[in-house]
Amino acid sequence: MIPRCIFISLALIVAALAQDTPRCSAPAEATELEHAPIHFRERIARGLPIKIVAIGSSSTFGTGATSPDKSYPGQLAAELKARLPGLPVTVLNKGVGGEEAPQMVARFEADVIEENPDLVLWQVGSNSVLRDRPLSEAPAALNAGLKLLREHGADVVLMNPQYTPKVFTKHDVEGMVNLIAIAAKEKSVDLFQRYAVMRYWQLTEGIPFGAFTSSDELHMNDWSYGCLAKLVAGAIHDAATRSTLTATVNHRR
Repeated sequence: MIPRCIFISLALIVAALAQDTPRCSAPAEATELEHAPIHFRERIARGLPIKIVAIGSSSTFGTGATSPDKSYPGQLAAELKARLPGLPVTVLNKGVGGEEAPQMVARFEADVIEENPDLVLWQVGSNSVLRDRPLSEAPAALNAGLKLLREHGADVVLMNPQYTPKVFTKHDVEGMVNLIAIAAKEKSVDLFQRYAVMRYWQLTEGIPFGAFTSSDELHMNDWSYGCLAKLVAGAIHDAATRSTLTATVNHRR
């Protein structure tokens, strides 16, 4: 028989670990998607399989995670399946470390369009900021990429840079965040505001950087990738399942 004191010790350890785990939360204004993802909604209504392509750089690939399945695309499928029981969901991870928008757009035909996804998640902007690229270079690649994706017909959600020490200390990061927001607005695509979400974790929730960034102070970690996947899944699901009337009103704002 296992001594009672061991059970008590294990319970105390579990409780301590639970207290050390940050709460996964974010303000609605940073996660709510303005446009209802039409193709996603139709697939849900008809009970058809859903395919998502997540394209981006190292924070899509999952650098900083302990294994590929701990990247945000790796955890997104499970989060969506939990919200859509019985519906097959595939999330393809097309992240390539170090890439900027022009290199990603060059891969769109092979890595995105040929996959014929119902939804594309495009994470962009971080590496251009890190390399101090002129902000004037960003709109051309963003607009060209969004044009290709919209011509393909998939629903699109842009994702802006991460709020980590190596990124938010760059002088042009706020400018890049604004440029991505403008591009999303002009092209009528959705934007998941990762930068605002992670800033909220640190400044409002008081979560220390060590709890949601890897040791390089640039990339995310297992917890933050998992929380990001949960928040993205919730945002997509909520946008796809809200009433048609609500979606129409939001689209006209």
